[in-house]
Order: sequence, then structure tokens, then C-alpha cells
Amino acid sequence: MRNFLSDKIVNIKPSGIRKFFDLVSEMKDVISLGVGEPDFETPWHIRDEGIYAFEKGKTFYTSNSGLKELREEIGKYLYRRQNLNYNPNEEMIVTVGGSEAIDICLRAVLNNGDEVIIPQPSYVSYEPCTILAGGKPVFINLKGENDFKLTCEELKSAITDKTKVLILPYPNNPTGSVMGKKDLEDIAKIIIEKDILVLSDEIYSELTYKGEHVSIASIDGMKERTILINGFSKSYAMTGWRLGYACGPKEIIKQMTKIHQYAIMCAPTISQYAAIEALKNGDKDVEMMRNSYNQRRRFLMNAFKEMGLKCFEPFGAFYVFPCIKEFGMSSEEFATKLLEEEHVAAVPGTAFGESGEGYLRISYAYSIDNLKNAIKRLNRFITNLRNK
Repeated sequence: MRNFLSDKIVNIKPSGIRKFFDLVSEMKDVISLGVGEPDFETPWHIRDEGIYAFEKGKTFYTSNSGLKELREEIGKYLYRRQNLNYNPNEEMIVTVGGSEAIDICLRAVLNNGDEVIIPQPSYVSYEPCTILAGGKPVFINLKGENDFKLTCEELKSAITDKTKVLILPYPNNPTGSVMGKKDLEDIAKIIIEKDILVLSDEIYSELTYKGEHVSIASIDGMKERTILINGFSKSYAMTGWRLGYACGPKEIIKQMTKIHQYAIMCAPTISQYAAIEALKNGDKDVEMMRNSYNQRRRFLMNAFKEMGLKCFEPFGAFYVFPCIKEFGMSSEEFATKLLEEEHVAAVPGTAFGESGEGYLRISYAYSIDNLKNAIKRLNRFITNLRNK
């Protein structure tokens, strides 16, 4: 029998996160700080709206682009938060999570061989989605000394005649790094000069702890060359509802909708009704969760300081990215030993790109009690390493 598998698919590496957590599922008494999922339940008034939609039999297909009322509420939200104006009928599509939006955006704009600049460490899906769309990933290895921000010099050095897209992953997973308005204005000049499209993944936009999030689409000259991607998973604790959206130039959104039409049809209907309620009345829920995450973030930063573990201060998302280079072992080796010896699960930095070597991703989307117990075990672990 001949080999029926696609070489392209076979050559894509499995997620480094899932591979590591296969080990976790086989162990007892593990404190897991690895999965980027809020520990909050979806706020009740949002769940209630989903239940009401189900009870009323609203289980039909919506339009391919999503419920008009939801798109209108997304438009109001973006105007309220970022002073951005998008036409809900032409410049917006509701997707199955932010991940689908990333996938169909790249498929809609890339021809074979087009280059996509991907700053790393960053979300694990960017590289495989680029490859699946026929593009060529070009990596920029972000540096800890720059707080993992993308610099103008790094961007300029990565651009070639084949560059078509820059993925801008801020607030960043896994580092928690953010890009301020001045940072974005500086790189926007290069993007406009070189005529590049930006895929701006802003799924953590509501989870910032030092000033408001700024979208690059709000910078002069950038709205017409930016696909803004966001969703409901992180901000509203709606991971399982699988709902995201993309906004951008109507010519690109039209082609993204075509792919979505054939592959998906529409995002989950009941989730869309729940999302309308989230946007209308969920600001206080977001504020409560953000304040709780910030408390946990400050707890971890203080704990790292007390144990002498180097970590730059992140101001976005719900991750810290401590440096473990002093211990002379790879990130995967460190994470594996920490799991085996202390039953604390964190993700090796290399799961997010080669530049993650020497770092560990720890999520603080967990209770303070879990974090306190994990820190005790981590402190004991690194104390033993230092005493050897």
C-alpha cells in the first residue's frame, strides 16, 4: 500500500506544550502551571444567555460572518476600547476562536513562498499555520534584555523582497511582554515603508497591568494594512465556547470569509448569543479577573525575587517567563526534572521557539493557593540544584 500521508503535515512538529503534558496526565499530586486557561468559570450572566438561546431553540446556522448583532457589538467594543471604526458588514468575521482567524487569515493572503515574519518566543500555532498556507516562516529571536519586545533593528534585518506578513503577538504568550504606543509607532514606519501586512494577535488585550492596551491598527496608516484578531477565551473565561473574530480591510475579510464558509460554515450559534451579552455587560467581570491576575502576577514576581530567580517583569497576559540559565541545563531538562522531583508542571521555553531556551513558562491563571504550593516546591527544587 502506498503512503497516503501529506509530507507537509508529517513534517510539522507536534505542539511542545501537549507533548509535555502527556506526562502530566500520568502522574498524581501534580500542580499544573502550564495550560493557558482561566481558572474562572464563565460569568453567570453570560452562561445564562447561552442557556436562554438554547431554550429558545436558537440552534440554527447564522450567516457565515456571524450574527449581525454580535458584529455590531464587536464594533462598539473596538471603538470604545481602541477608537477603531470597522464596518460590521464588510470588515469583520466571527470565527471558531482566535486560532481559526489566524489560520484563515494566512491562507487568504499567502502565495507559495511568501515570507511571514514570526517573532519568537510566541504562540505555537503561527509557524504551522504559515507552513500549511504555503508560506515560509522567518523567525526573529526576541531578547530578554529587550523585555522580549520587537525592535526596529530586528524587524529591518528580517525583511526581504519576499516578506508579506508580520505577525505581531502582543500582549505576548509566553513572555507576558507588551508593546506600548511608542514601540508600535516606531515599527509602523517600517511596515508602511516596506508595504507589509500585519496580523495582530490581540487575544490578551484586556489583560494588561500597566496602562491600556494599544492596537497597532490604531496607529496612523496601519488600519488598512492590519488584520486585528481577538476573541472571548481569555478576557471572559470562555475558552470552551470557541469564539473569536477578525477585523480588517474588506478585500481580505471577504476572502477569509470564503475559506470559513467552505470549512466551517459559521461559529457556534449559542456561543455567539452568549458573546453579545459578554460585550454588552461583561466589563466588570473582565476588571475583576484582571485584578485577580495582577495580584497573582505580583505574588510570583516577589517570590522569584526572594528566591533569586531572574525574571523580567511582564505586564500582559497571564504568564511569567523566568530565566533558568544559571542551572546549566536545557529548558526541557529543567521542566522534566521539576515535574519528576517536585510534581510541578510548567512549560519549557523552547515549546515557543528556539529563543525560549533557558526559560520556563509559568501560567498564573491558577488560584493563589496553587501558586503558593507550587512556589514552595520550586524553591526547594532550585535550592537543591544550587547546593549540589
